[in-house]
Amino acid sequence: MSELTQLVIFRLDDERYALPLAVVERIVRAAEVTPLPKAPTIVLGVIDWEGRVLPVFNIRRRFQLPEREISPADQFLIAATEWRTVVLVVDEAQGMIERSPTEIVGAAQIAPGLEQIQGVTKLDDGLVLIHDLEKYLSLDEARSLDEAMSQEVARER
Repeated sequence: MSELTQLVIFRLDDERYALPLAVVERIVRAAEVTPLPKAPTIVLGVIDWEGRVLPVFNIRRRFQLPEREISPADQFLIAATEWRTVVLVVDEAQGMIERSPTEIVGAAQIAPGLEQIQGVTKLDDGLVLIHDLEKYLSLDEARSLDEAMSQEVARER
């Protein structure tokens, strides 16, 4: 039997997205974000989470959704990439699902150039895009974020 993929489903406006459960550390209430000078435009700022300074990503920008202020009803999805732990601002985490490999259509089968998407799966009432957090930032954005984060850490000392 094939191994099932566990996915955390979250919502931005009326669209649903997913991340593999293996990368999700925690889901918490949104909090105030401190702006991070010289960070890529995709980064809203940073938060202090249990003694760690973590970058907060505006995934609305990446998915070309309308911008809006973070509301107290929003949630932060804290996730680990190979290189860093990050925070995604989501409207609502909606739970976890399991899918077999045959129930997930890979991004390459859909269209070329979908770097941030691992694939798509179906729910009873629509499709869910599975996000590839490892490919979220371009190399330039990652470098810029590293520089901004090191300046922030140095400023806190």
